[in-house]
Amino acid sequence: MAQKHLKHGQDTARVLDIGFGSGTDLLNIRQSIKGREVILYGVDGYEPHVQQGASKKINTCLLDIESERLPFEDQFFDIVVANQVIEHTKDIFWIFSEISRVIKPGGCVIIGVPNLASLHCRVQLLIGEQPSCIEVLGPHVRGVTKKSFERFVTADGYYQVIEQRGSNFYPFPPAIAKVLSRLLPGFAVSLIICIQRTDKPGKFIDILKTRFFETNFRTAEKTS
Repeated sequence: MAQKHLKHGQDTARVLDIGFGSGTDLLNIRQSIKGREVILYGVDGYEPHVQQGASKKINTCLLDIESERLPFEDQFFDIVVANQVIEHTKDIFWIFSEISRVIKPGGCVIIGVPNLASLHCRVQLLIGEQPSCIEVLGPHVRGVTKKSFERFVTADGYYQVIEQRGSNFYPFPPAIAKVLSRLLPGFAVSLIICIQRTDKPGKFIDILKTRFFETNFRTAEKTS
């Protein structure tokens, strides 16, 4: 997906992974992009990941993505990845605003999230159980569906959705799950959504100026 949507005509591609973990996604992207230098960057809130990433030639930074500014210049990156991260966060308005600042116009952002509307989650709700992707006694604080995320991320025109896929299809074996995920992405276990930064000036956080959600989302950068 990264190679497919990377803009042509550049010798270097800068890639940022938000919550990069072991660095596997970054390393896979570097391997998939041919014919140009790929420079990898990763931010994470877990210090051992930051230390391990540096040993893999990833430019790493320890960061709380919900309360700190990404330490990069405006329009710095060609690709930004956030895989299995957004569901752990409350202040997604701030996160996507910072992404809108550091990604180049026309750059792609690849988001991977558990699907609240997956087949097995629908069955769990039907029998009165909590969907496993947003268990109360668990780490996830956000539930995401394909249509709801599209409404969120395209608000006011800072991004446009350019590709959506499904991944895995419980409880089917891999061969069948692969086919079902392609045919019925809205029922897959996870969603992979590629969005593109438009030319609209400003930052995504500005959408909160015309909306009131009765919760304390960040609307400005720290002054100290």
